[in-house]
Order: sequence, then structure tokens, then C-alpha cells
Amino acid sequence: MAGSSNHHIRNICVFGGSSVGKEKEFLESANHHGQVLAERNIHLVYGGRSLGLIMGGVSIAVFLVGSQVLGVVPKALTKEDIIGKTIGEELQVSTMFESRQCLIE
Repeated sequence: MAGSSNHHIRNICVFGGSSVGKEKEFLESANHHGQVLAERNIHLVYGGRSLGLIMGGVSIAVFLVGSQVLGVVPKALTKEDIIGKTIGEELQVSTMFESRQCLIE
């Protein structure tokens, strides 16, 4: 492809809600996207914990296929019963603003 770049994406950041929703197809799609990321050796940075389509579906799939996973979690949400367990490594931050700053730097 003319003008294409040889750059390879190494990391991707995905933040989303903790809801699974009602449609089975959405969870299947989240799992599929996680598998594709891991197969392409793309590491995931996400909103931490294991509930929902993004936080659970994508992160678990990336982790199971063997790519690196980093969950960024505000300390106020670190109780497991609130949003599940973190998949992969966990970075605890004081606030959501701090998590944004970590990702920008």
C-alpha cells in the first residue's frame, strides 16, 4: 500500500464500563477483539478489574492468549466485590484523573 507505515502498535488502551449487557454477541465480540490483540502481540492497558465487556471480555482474552495486560484502578475501587479482580498486572491510582495522567506520559 503506497505511503503505508512500518510502525507496529505495541500497546492499546481500552476503557469501558463494567456492564455485560444483555446480548451474548457483544461479549463474543469483546472476546474476539482481545484474542486478535494478543495474536498480534499487542499489549493491553485497560480500566482494571474483570467485570463487563471491556474490563472482563477483552482483558481476559488478551491475558489467556498470552499478551501483557495492565489494569489501572482507582484505589477507591480496589475492593474485589465491587468490580471483580484485576486481570494481569495492576496499577493503583488515587483518582481517575491520575490514571489519565499515567497514560498520557
